[in-house]
Amino acid sequence: MSSQDWFTKDFYATLGVSKDASQDEIKKAYRRLARDLHPDRNPGDAASEQRFKSVGEAYGVLSDQEQRKQYDAIRTMGGGGPRFQAGAQGGAGFEDVFSNMFGGGGQPGAQGGAGQQYRAQGFEDILSNMFGGGGYRQGPQKGADVGATTEVSFRQAALGDTISLRTSTGTVNTRLPAGVKDGQKIRIAGKGRAGTNGGPAGDLLLTIRVAKHPVFTMDGKNLKMNLPVSYDEAALGAHVDVPTLEGDRVKVKIAGGTSSGTTLRVKGRGIQTKSGTGDLLVTIQVDVPSKLGRKAKEALKAFALTAATHDPRARLYDDAAK
Repeated sequence: MSSQDWFTKDFYATLGVSKDASQDEIKKAYRRLARDLHPDRNPGDAASEQRFKSVGEAYGVLSDQEQRKQYDAIRTMGGGGPRFQAGAQGGAGFEDVFSNMFGGGGQPGAQGGAGQQYRAQGFEDILSNMFGGGGYRQGPQKGADVGATTEVSFRQAALGDTISLRTSTGTVNTRLPAGVKDGQKIRIAGKGRAGTNGGPAGDLLLTIRVAKHPVFTMDGKNLKMNLPVSYDEAALGAHVDVPTLEGDRVKVKIAGGTSSGTTLRVKGRGIQTKSGTGDLLVTIQVDVPSKLGRKAKEALKAFALTAATHDPRARLYDDAAK
């Protein structure tokens, strides 16, 4: 988009903020509108999709302090603010103002001054020179970066997956690395706003939100889970099947006398990343039945009598007194 287009577009009105709005207010307004107008929330609504693009365009300019400064200056001179008067009766004319700015000395009829230069070059060339374009043509400028957020399943994040999402600049396909974390930001080059005057496009800054899994959690390259075991399995020992994220099962050995909170390590069944593969950390949770039959109660009472010499809290009171 050239600076000439800025004369006809009121980006402040598009975002619903005042011309003296802070950068934080502009960002909040953009996020609210982008969320409400996103094509995924308004499928088939062409008007909402067009507004979504306009909001993104406005934010791309106003979120960049340098572009915002140029935009405000151009709008002020070209009609977005106080207009210059044409002719002598309203004070200095538009051409006279440019003459004073660029060395005309304010003398009516001065030959070779900025007024004549303005007529020869055109308003766009003058503006380009004013705002650091390097001569009378503005140099290539990289487009603005665009922010977006997407939610993926735990399995997609842990194993890696190719996802497709719609943004204000179009549909983007990208490959998630295995082990991507909740809140992690991924920069996708060239998927932001288009550049100007042949400049490269900006980048897409994608924030990943990872949904919770009912069994597994991530800890770096390791996967963690709780394994419920029965009282007799913990007390006597057992071999128990453990599920993996890939969908198969592995057997782990529970030694007799294992307590809740004990963690077993299954090598190489964590997350496979470029830097190596993690482990599956299995934490034992002894599952005590809430209801017992008469025979089970009698058996436990008999067990309690035979194990009366064992006090599970023997060290607790001594440690608490330290």
